[in-house]
Amino acid sequence: MPRMRRKKKKSRKFVGRKKPCKFCITKIHVVDYKNTDLLLRFVNDRGKIAPRRITGTCAQHQRILVRAIKRARYIALLPFVREQYRQSGDVKRWKSY
Repeated sequence: MPRMRRKKKKSRKFVGRKKPCKFCITKIHVVDYKNTDLLLRFVNDRGKIAPRRITGTCAQHQRILVRAIKRARYIALLPFVREQYRQSGDVKRWKSY
């Protein structure tokens, strides 16, 4: 007697509209590392650089943006980690045995 096979359910993933690149819309070709107000929009609360799928920037502008954020961090215009995380001790530390 042959076995009955169940049909596999197709997983429904959210397929949304792609966000337009803010830099392409405003025709900004150079992202200045000294413009910290603009750069802080693309850094989350822990100091991590937000990915393209969240910010909606195109690949070309994301590379320019990352380079500007890293330059601003190096010159101390932007913090590597926000102040609240530096003081709270939220970072997990390795135990030495």
